[in-house]
Amino acid sequence: MSVTDDLATVRYARMRWNTPLAEAHGALLVERFAVPDGAHVLDLGCGWGELLLRAVDAGGAHTTGTGVDTDGPSVDRARTLAKERGLDARVTFARQGAATWQDPADRVMCVGAAQGFGGTVAALDGLTRLVRPGGRLLFGEAFWERPTTIEATELLGEEITPLPELVERVRARGWRVLHLSTADQREWDDFESTALAGRQEWLLHHPDGARATEVRCELDARLREYVCVYRGLLGMAYLVLARADR
Repeated sequence: MSVTDDLATVRYARMRWNTPLAEAHGALLVERFAVPDGAHVLDLGCGWGELLLRAVDAGGAHTTGTGVDTDGPSVDRARTLAKERGLDARVTFARQGAATWQDPADRVMCVGAAQGFGGTVAALDGLTRLVRPGGRLLFGEAFWERPTTIEATELLGEEITPLPELVERVRARGWRVLHLSTADQREWDDFESTALAGRQEWLLHHPDGARATEVRCELDARLREYVCVYRGLLGMAYLVLARADR
């Protein structure tokens, strides 16, 4: 295995899912998502499919799912996880862009993947055609916990808004909010730590490796940005949505 392949393998190895979300919070979202037995669940930007697999498993023996993501290693990991849990006959994964997916589902998830549609509003509009009548959407999106800074906006983009504006965007696009919860500080700290943990451990075992200096600089820069720029400022909202006109 090359150094590049090795680093790709360990990059997300310590992460449960690629979003700030504790076990209990994840279980709450699955409960509020209320997947009925026999439903089909679609996860756009699924990563390695952890939340999708849990939603399908909670739905019942006749529930199926599809995960869509552009990252090859994540899709490979998702297929391995599905097989390990005996869900590979009911859950499939496609390496594809979220905005190009055409087939609707009874339950749709889009957590931290709105950029694949071109932003929050574009995602909320595009997801409308993918949620079947009577269905639900689990939408996860970042927001500012408090007034932002120039440095944070330059780092993370101008698309992010305060939570009240995010909720108004949701309502303006015709969605009703059935559930709203946000990541707390411990969830963010764990997310940021585990996002770096695999490569931190790699670096400890390869301190003089060919890419050690590069990896060290990347990790130090990410940690510095989190602690100094957006810790306590960047939030993550999880909304279970439905439409009254569907």
